[in-house]
Amino acid sequence: MSVDTVMRAVNRALGKIRQAFRAVLTTVDSSTPIQLIQGEALAGEQLQDNELMQHYGFTSVPLPGTQLAVLPIGGKTAHGIVIACEHTQYRLKGLQGGEVAIYDDLGQFVHLTRDGIVVNGGGLKVTVTNTPEIELDAPLVTATKDLKVARNISAGGNVNATGAVGAGGSISAGGDIKDKVGSMAGMRDTYNGHKHGNTPTPDKSM
Repeated sequence: MSVDTVMRAVNRALGKIRQAFRAVLTTVDSSTPIQLIQGEALAGEQLQDNELMQHYGFTSVPLPGTQLAVLPIGGKTAHGIVIACEHTQYRLKGLQGGEVAIYDDLGQFVHLTRDGIVVNGGGLKVTVTNTPEIELDAPLVTATKDLKVARNISAGGNVNATGAVGAGGSISAGGDIKDKVGSMAGMRDTYNGHKHGNTPTPDKSM
């Protein structure tokens, strides 16, 4: 048997094995231990209950129209698994080298930029829940609008906000508390040194 004959036989056998291919997602079943997808391959094949493999610690439900990369296990389309997916309409674009982001179709995203972390709620509420304590280890925390807390506010340094600060309990700070008019320290100095006519200054300091 010649080499050419062997090669033709090998090529015929390989031609019967489905290679990795592209597809477009139509639906996702997220109720199963591994998500199952349906879709349509670019060659017109229909995908039925192919597994969508995802990295540990991260899960998402891709929208219809998402592009898929499918790897047929054993060369069979029916046994294919989705190893990657991409949706060009919603993916954040223009990231710099080394940057990372997670995003959705509502405009919400967390972007690890070269200058710091940006959290964009997309006009929706951001909720932190089921934690006994949140620690902000930063020299300055700034609120550009109103700050409301259901219980006490305690700070080791200054409390600064361009809007209102409201608390259902006490407000304490290791530094000064200020508003657009003045500060608590300034109010204290004014009170401690004030007089009415010839009356003495208050006998108890504020």
